[in-house]
Amino acid sequence: MSDPILEPSTAEPEAPTAQPPEPPPSYVKLAMRNMVRKGGKSLTHFALTVTGLLGLLVGLAYLTR
Repeated sequence: MSDPILEPSTAEPEAPTAQPPEPPPSYVKLAMRNMVRKGGKSLTHFALTVTGLLGLLVGLAYLTR
């Protein structure tokens, strides 16, 4: 009768990894990746935002002159 504690393990030892595990990607990196993936929609929203902000600033400048 053999003792299972004394038998050699059949599982292979884990190989040490060359690189430490990567930290989760930052919010900025995820946002940029998403913007590249949805290029046209993001550019349209960006153009609308810029146009709206410029309109707001010009409107405020006109009203407060």
